[in-house]
Amino acid sequence: MIAARFKNENDHRWSPERIPCVLHGNVNAPMAKSAVLLHESWNALRTDVETALEQYVESAPDCPEQLAQAMCYSLMAGGKRLRPILVLLACEACGGDTAAAMPAACAIEMVHTYSLIHDDLPAMDDDDLRRGRPTNHVVHGEATAILAGDALLTLAFEVLARDVKPPRIAAACCADLASAAGRAGMVGGQIADLEAETFETPTLEQLEQIHRRKTGRLLTSALTLGGRIAQADDNAFQALTSYGQCLGLAFQITDDLLDIAGDAKTLGKSTGKDVAQGKLTYPALLGIEESQNRARSLINQACRNVEMFGNRGQRLDALARFVLERDH
Repeated sequence: MIAARFKNENDHRWSPERIPCVLHGNVNAPMAKSAVLLHESWNALRTDVETALEQYVESAPDCPEQLAQAMCYSLMAGGKRLRPILVLLACEACGGDTAAAMPAACAIEMVHTYSLIHDDLPAMDDDDLRRGRPTNHVVHGEATAILAGDALLTLAFEVLARDVKPPRIAAACCADLASAAGRAGMVGGQIADLEAETFETPTLEQLEQIHRRKTGRLLTSALTLGGRIAQADDNAFQALTSYGQCLGLAFQITDDLLDIAGDAKTLGKSTGKDVAQGKLTYPALLGIEESQNRARSLINQACRNVEMFGNRGQRLDALARFVLERDH
């Protein structure tokens, strides 16, 4: 299965040439220092996550080979690994052991990957490119792609229940991720996104309700999973939650902007589809400049939320700046 991994992984890593994007503008010296710190550790964290993911998808000898290949094809296809890294950094910010958070980091990436496989299906967004190569259903067929997504979703909760310790924290993590991914979270947001295509006069409130669920809930869950494993106190947990909510909306705004102005090769996926499909997006509702301003305001708010963690929160601060300035 190792051969199925993304061949051009460096295209999707935190690369040195992107550091100036994070450091420019009204960013003070401590932020610059934290951005450099994040740059130095991003690839190491990503490699640790991918090593653990690979072990999980190769550890079930009874899994049919066709299904295993389809799961591995998407799970090991590169990408930023933003959500699992958020789990690790949130745990770090709260003084926890990041090794103990690795199962949760892998679980949330499995859920994220399942959602991408299903999003790309003809019945949903009908995409043929993801992370720089053909989507799962193009390579493995629709039926196998659907089942690969199902298998990754259920594996995520197997990993949480079995490998997160102690059991009471594992149970809390299962409930957290299930809520974020399910009917009131990501899946509910996807339904609302489909319904929004019929809105005649959509509002900002409607748009943000969609994306608080569709994108924000899973990103926020990454933060709260890390906090739970570190056994964060109420103040720290609330700070992580607020940071995640702001980050999630800002992430979606930049996604919407990149769909208009991004480079398909750099993004690793098709661009211009939101406009073609009449999707409700921030640029369509607010315009490009106002969307940029809103994303900037949300990231500034996110960074204020993690000031309480001091030096331990520096990498969360830098990661938020990366989300604002990212080009992929």
